[in-house]
Amino acid sequence: MPYRTDIAYLYDGSFEGLLCCVYESYYQKELPYLIFSFGETQETLFPVKEIKTDISSAEKVERSIGASISEDALELVRLCYFSKMGNREIAILNFLRIGYKTGPKVTNMLAHDAVGTVVKSAQNVLRESHYYKEFLRFSDYDGALAAIIEPKNFVLPMISAHYCDRFPGEQFLIYDKTHKCALIYQNGEKSIIALEQLELPETGAKEEEIRALWKQFYGTIAIEGRTNLKLRMKNMPKRYWAHITEYN
Repeated sequence: MPYRTDIAYLYDGSFEGLLCCVYESYYQKELPYLIFSFGETQETLFPVKEIKTDISSAEKVERSIGASISEDALELVRLCYFSKMGNREIAILNFLRIGYKTGPKVTNMLAHDAVGTVVKSAQNVLRESHYYKEFLRFSDYDGALAAIIEPKNFVLPMISAHYCDRFPGEQFLIYDKTHKCALIYQNGEKSIIALEQLELPETGAKEEEIRALWKQFYGTIAIEGRTNLKLRMKNMPKRYWAHITEYN
């Protein structure tokens, strides 16, 4: 029986919801030409099926990816899901269909468009998350730390463990201005919540003093005759500079 292709899936945008789309595709013998989430505007002449998020079904798919393909493939799927890539849901579905047929070797089949697309987007997310482990700057607001980032990809899940482990005794917030979300850590517990906007209070005298000292240090160690802006932008892309203390 051929798979039905004249259909689109609508889901809640969660990773579990996406896995439920994979479940639906296999068990209903459907190959949706489009998978999109609530809030996205899509025009289609074909019927749209709403896929309910069922944790049990999502867990089955998650276990099957690790067991039938590999844990590396599951990690690639997770990373790709957090990417900004358009139509990433279809890319993930196509990647998994190949993976279920070929097994662990799928992660090395980079010449295949479906595989190469997922791997490339996953690498992009990893690269950006590493940048935000290096280029994120906290400021002190009356005993609580706060930072603002503007990533292309949704990197908060990838950087949360790094900062929670680094500052276990602190209270801090990292606000993702792009995706309108915030990582909040307090009393040893972390959570990622939706946050439309963030208004921070005025910084205190101590914070301003620390910022001034940091800028002075940065300027003092610089060697004027060896300034290389192109190299600087290569090592620290310019789009990160807006929230870097020493550049403000």
